[in-house]
Amino acid sequence: MDIQKGRVVGMHYTLRNDEGEIIDTSEGREPLVFLQGFGNIINGLESELEGKNLGDKLDVVVEPEQGYGVRHEQLIQRVPSSAFEGVDELQVGMQFQAQTEQGPVPIRVVEINGEEVTIDGNHELAGVRLHFAVSIETIREASKEELEHGHVH
Repeated sequence: MDIQKGRVVGMHYTLRNDEGEIIDTSEGREPLVFLQGFGNIINGLESELEGKNLGDKLDVVVEPEQGYGVRHEQLIQRVPSSAFEGVDELQVGMQFQAQTEQGPVPIRVVEINGEEVTIDGNHELAGVRLHFAVSIETIREASKEELEHGHVH
């Protein structure tokens, strides 16, 4: 059985950046299980897995446009610390949801300089070329309910 839209795939992976540093891995855990063709994983990896078979091992390079997107400098802003009313101790790395005209946007604090806080609305991996080492561990047909819901149960 090969990987096609509507099949449930279990894979082990190691994700590295261009410098070879490990960003994430399933090593020591259960395989990542997802429904192929429903956008449950990034586009660039999902398209490379199409047609692969049980036991296949592959290395996939995903450019930012097919991963977490390119970085947008306009998503980096400086705001007064008073914008974080109710937060006892603001720290770099904290994540929040900003309410915008387009809906909620996840942001993270990247710098604090006195009363000025720099926030970044880009995904942490935006602009990063992703290097995946993948092994296909399981493939099965999705249930009717999984297909209706668009994700694995």
